[in-house]
Amino acid sequence: MKKRIGVIGIVVESHKKSGTIVQEILADYSFLIIGRMGIPYRERGISVISLIVEGNTDDIGALTGRLGNLEGVTVKTALTSVGYQE
Repeated sequence: MKKRIGVIGIVVESHKKSGTIVQEILADYSFLIIGRMGIPYRERGISVISLIVEGNTDDIGALTGRLGNLEGVTVKTALTSVGYQE
């Protein structure tokens, strides 16, 4: 299956409810993650995480699907339009 490179943006609005679960999911999919930046925006009570990922669309979709199903978590993804074989 072809791999793609992309960016995933994650906004965690209810850190107390979902924060630990988000971290566990990201650990489960660490094989996809090339880079990660997390910013706690304490004044607004949210956290923003950006990921640079590389993988097939099935794995990336599974990651974003699990995250998007969490209460208080919003996820958006942008992937390269052309995949490549290794």
